[in-house]
Amino acid sequence: MSRADVVLGLQYGDEAKGKVTHYLARYKTYTHVLRFNGGCNAGHTIYHKGKKFVTHHIPAGVFFGVKSIIGPGCVVNKEQFFKELQELRDGGLDVDNLVFIAENAHVITDEHLAEEQNESKIGTTKRGNGPAYRDKYARVGVRAKSVPELQPYLIDLYEEFHNCEYDNCDLSVLCEGAQGFWLDIDWGDYPYVTSSHCGIASALLNCIPPSWIKDIWGVGKIYETYVGAKQFEPQDEGDVFTKIRDIGQEYGATTGRPRQCNWLNLDDLKKSIKLNDVNKLVINKMDVLRDLDAWTLINNNEKVSFETEQEIEKYIREALPVKEIYFSDNKYSL
Repeated sequence: MSRADVVLGLQYGDEAKGKVTHYLARYKTYTHVLRFNGGCNAGHTIYHKGKKFVTHHIPAGVFFGVKSIIGPGCVVNKEQFFKELQELRDGGLDVDNLVFIAENAHVITDEHLAEEQNESKIGTTKRGNGPAYRDKYARVGVRAKSVPELQPYLIDLYEEFHNCEYDNCDLSVLCEGAQGFWLDIDWGDYPYVTSSHCGIASALLNCIPPSWIKDIWGVGKIYETYVGAKQFEPQDEGDVFTKIRDIGQEYGATTGRPRQCNWLNLDDLKKSIKLNDVNKLVINKMDVLRDLDAWTLINNNEKVSFETEQEIEKYIREALPVKEIYFSDNKYSL
C-alpha cells in the first residue's frame, strides 16, 4: 500500500523544513518528493556534500536522485525554475528526468511580478505569488500546461500516483511544505499571512489521499522569527534578539531581510501541533540559545525562564502532545 509522510512548518516559516526534508529523503526510501504549497517566496536552505543550496521551487528529493514534483498547490515562476535547475547542475547534481511540475499548477506571469513591486502595508517578497493565487481563484490564471517552455517538465499527478496503484505499485511520497502554519491564509494572523494553505490539508489537495498519510513531521525553532510588516519583536528585551538574529543568521533566504525574533510561544506551537495532527516534532537552532545561555519561552501568555538546556527540553516534552521530539542544532541532520 502506498504511503506519504508530510513535513510542515509550525511557526512563521524559516524553521529549517528544508533540512528535515533533506534528511528524510536521504535516510528513508521515497519514490517521490512533492512540494505542495507556495511559490518562489519560499526559501529552503540545504547543505549537501559540503555545499550550500537555496531552493525556492524544487523539492529536496532531487539531491538523492528521487523524482521531485512541484504540485498543483504551488505557483511557479518559470524563470526562477530554470535558474534553479541550472544552479543545481552547476553544483554537481544530475537533475535530468528528476524534476517535474504538475500540469495543473499555476504560473506567475510578468504582470503578477510587476503588480507586486509597489510597497505593501502587509509585507510581500515581491515575487508575484499573491496576484498569481488571486487570479487562480478568480479563474483567470495561467496553468503550467499552457506554457510551452514548461512542456518537457509537466506531469499528470493522477496518472503518476493512482494508475500506479492499480498495477500494485507501492509508492512512498514525502510531501514538503513551505512557509509556516501561522502564515496560513485561513489560520494565520490575517492579513499578515501568505497566499497559500500551509497545513496538512494542503498536502491532501495535491493528490494525496488521507489514507496514505503515516507520519506528520512538524518543524519549529527554539525561538521564533517572522519577516513582514507587523510588529513581532518585543521592544523591551534589551539586545537579546539582536544577538539571536546575528548568531542564528536570521535573514530571509528569499529577500535577505532581517527576521524579527521572539521567544518560542508554546501556546501557539501546541495549537499548530493539534490542528495538523503532528506525531513527530523537530525543534531546531538549539545551538543559538546555547551560545547565549538564554533559555526562555512563553507559555500560558507568560514568560518562563530556565537555568539549563536540559530543563527547557524537559518542560517542552511534558507540555506538548507529541511523544517523538528531536532537539537539533545541526545543519545537516536531526
